[in-house]
Amino acid sequence: MLLADTGKAAMKFPRQYNAANEFVDRNVSNGRGAKVAFVDGERTLTYEALQLATRKVANLLRDLEIKHETRIAMLMLDTVDFPAVFWGALRAGVVPVCLNTLLTSQQYQYMLSDSRAEALFVSKELLAVVEPILGSCQFLRNVVVVGGETSRYLAFEDLFANSSDEFETADTCADEVAFWLYSSGSTGDPKGVRHVHSSPMYVANHYGKGVLDIAQDDVCFSAAKLFFAYGFGAGMAVPMSVGATTVLAPGRPTPSSVLDVLNKHQPTILFGVPTLYAAMLADPECTKDNSSAKLRLCISAGEALPEDVGKTWKSRLGVDILDGIGSTEMLHVFLSNKPDDIRYGTSGKEIDGYALRLVDEDGRDVEADEIGELVVCGGSAADGYWNQREKSRATFEGVWTRTGDKYFQDSDGYYHYCGRTDDMFKVSGRWVSPFEVEQALVSHPAVLEAAVVAKEDSKGLVKPKAFVVLNADAGKECLFEPLKAHVKSSVGAWKYPRWIDFVSTLPKTATGKIQRYKLRDTMN
Repeated sequence: MLLADTGKAAMKFPRQYNAANEFVDRNVSNGRGAKVAFVDGERTLTYEALQLATRKVANLLRDLEIKHETRIAMLMLDTVDFPAVFWGALRAGVVPVCLNTLLTSQQYQYMLSDSRAEALFVSKELLAVVEPILGSCQFLRNVVVVGGETSRYLAFEDLFANSSDEFETADTCADEVAFWLYSSGSTGDPKGVRHVHSSPMYVANHYGKGVLDIAQDDVCFSAAKLFFAYGFGAGMAVPMSVGATTVLAPGRPTPSSVLDVLNKHQPTILFGVPTLYAAMLADPECTKDNSSAKLRLCISAGEALPEDVGKTWKSRLGVDILDGIGSTEMLHVFLSNKPDDIRYGTSGKEIDGYALRLVDEDGRDVEADEIGELVVCGGSAADGYWNQREKSRATFEGVWTRTGDKYFQDSDGYYHYCGRTDDMFKVSGRWVSPFEVEQALVSHPAVLEAAVVAKEDSKGLVKPKAFVVLNADAGKECLFEPLKAHVKSSVGAWKYPRWIDFVSTLPKTATGKIQRYKLRDTMN
């Protein structure tokens, strides 16, 4: 099998294939049964224990009359129960739908109804948020509470204890839908993204092995949660593919909590997002002596990493951050810097197993150093959006997937992020990349975070407006003119922000992406 028009060989899979066999059973059969697969601070799960747990979950689902290809929803915190339920569902041929744990009752009502999930597995800590809408979800037949007793709903621990640990894995197809992830909603309502059984190993092989050189003695910690495509790959697909260990943390990541994990569990690979790395650098406790002595790589995705953040992290902690880009639609990272090929301020180069193009509004390839929309071809592409035919057709064009991201490729082959297609705008007839202006702003010592959007002036002309979060010890007095001058000297005289609002926080998705559309809405 070759990637379209590239001549590059893609990873092949047998037609009959169940990902649970590959990620769970293979580790046990290869002698890693006693090795720790997951640790969450309170409990530890070896690969052999995970195998037994997934068999019990598969039986549990059968006892609940959840049939092959039926969907269940997972609204679960990152504990060792998450991989047990997820891989147990795949073993049974049931399709888990992973839900963001930081949403509202109304958003859960939409996704539970949209997915038509017949059962909901919910962490007890999250039950109060979702409980008010459970009665209005017409397809939902069972609610299973994980991590505590309940009088109104089924208790996962009771069902689990009474289930057999013998189960014959469902005979699924490599191209069969295995699980769903909902898009992050950074540009609107989330969409159900359907992924097939072969996609996790495709990611693990091409990114985990090809870029990270992941090995069984690695210990991984992902600040991005398992419900998120980036966190799924970082916390399950990549480490499990070689029998490595994953550290899970159920709480929301903060600089102090991440430092605690680095100290206590000594991970070798840290997966984070740019906002987390910037926040950690603002914490005086974040030093080389106060982190993991075994840390060999740091990874950043979700949004482009500002050059200044990457270089400062390297100088302070002595470990490089590999910046890359992925998407829910492609499941994980497909464009990245590599340990032996890092250029800060860029997203690196395409990963083996993927092909990239930059196209204009008419779908034609652009010239070098010209801005175009990034489209990608690779075997981890989703099967499409659920019940979103028009959006599926607009995003998945044959073997090519539109990312909605604007890039240019320099003469050395590195890809430079410019912004989301909807975020780009022209000033004086020339394109302005919000990310480029944001990078310039955060390189100023007073600035922690920044977001840039388009705004019309009194004459109806479009100009940049910035929203800036300052470092704790910086005052906003007299900063407007210095910041304008700093941007002018850094990226171009016409790109400086004509307005700057100093704010305490920026609106973000649960995965750390800045929601610029919400900032635009505040100006209307």
